[in-house]
Amino acid sequence: MAIRLGDTAPDFEADTSEGRIKFHEWLGDSWGVFFSHPKDYTPVCTTELGRVANLKAEFEKRGVKAMALSVDPVDSHMGWIKDINETQNCSVDFPIVADPDREVATTYDMIHPNALNNLTVRSVFIIGPDKKVKLTLTYPASTGRNFDEILRVIDSLQLTANYSVATPVDWKQGGDCVVVPAIKTEDIPAKFPKGFTEIKPYLRMTPQPDK
Repeated sequence: MAIRLGDTAPDFEADTSEGRIKFHEWLGDSWGVFFSHPKDYTPVCTTELGRVANLKAEFEKRGVKAMALSVDPVDSHMGWIKDINETQNCSVDFPIVADPDREVATTYDMIHPNALNNLTVRSVFIIGPDKKVKLTLTYPASTGRNFDEILRVIDSLQLTANYSVATPVDWKQGGDCVVVPAIKTEDIPAKFPKGFTEIKPYLRMTPQPDK
């Protein structure tokens, strides 16, 4: 069954490259990015895992933990991590779930039979501290993910979770935000003292409130 936005991310216990982990316990009060790989020792995945390792400071700044999954066992992961560290000039220090029985992959609907009968596609789940799924993305196995975009989405999710705004097309940190329709125009000044611009009655822009 597909996992939808707002669903509670299924909990699981599994062996990983960082030891045995209970997912919800490991996540704690943090945000999480959980992403799958078709299998170990594949070229696109190698670059992706290296990129995540090199973005460690960016994830930590946002209070985000990263966890990957591949259908191969832990001993395979450990050998692959050596290759990733060597070729991507990084140090992979986040857990990679071992899922040889495809139990976690099946629970998270990471196997799409029309794409790959027995391997995961490139799924991404962003999970909030409340353990709810905030975003899902699915890439084909041949296309590497854009982790700059994933960081951008996390910035938007964290901002909009705390303020009555939405983020417009191509928004980046520091950009103007949309005042949500639930806020009456006459109430905007009290909530957004930086001011606002009314483009249309339904389209009101305000500077990013936490900057």
